[in-house]
Amino acid sequence: MNKGHKTGVWEYYGYTPSGEKVVVQRYDYDAGRLLYFRPGPDVTCHAELSPGQWSYVCPDQPPLFIGSDAALAEYTRRLVYPAEAVSRNIQGKVVVAFVIDTLGQTSNYHLVQRIGGGCDEEALRVARTLPAQWVPARLGSRAVAVEYELPLNFRLAQP
Repeated sequence: MNKGHKTGVWEYYGYTPSGEKVVVQRYDYDAGRLLYFRPGPDVTCHAELSPGQWSYVCPDQPPLFIGSDAALAEYTRRLVYPAEAVSRNIQGKVVVAFVIDTLGQTSNYHLVQRIGGGCDEEALRVARTLPAQWVPARLGSRAVAVEYELPLNFRLAQP
């Protein structure tokens, strides 16, 4: 760290289904590039293959949040349960979609799945506040814009 900013090469860890701790990402903050990612199951993405032409594809590298899914989950825990949803006992999953462009920038936030009670607006708020830490998806050697779907769960604590 240098003056509060990450420098050098950082490794991020996760766990396999068997519980083994493994490196899931290696990112060079000085060069601003991904050095390694551990492939997971194949992911189908809605990608812009040429300007204005979108299609579902399985990219060679999916869009990645720098720091891994665990870091992304830390940000999504910032959901504030809306009072209306609590009073009406509303629970469920809200899905927010947004575009991650070829530079890793996000835009075009919209709701794919709603549950109401103020949860939809809260999910959009949290998604829009995620840091700009995205590595774009890749098809072969080129970056492609994709529509990313972020599920956010609202669950009331059980007494």
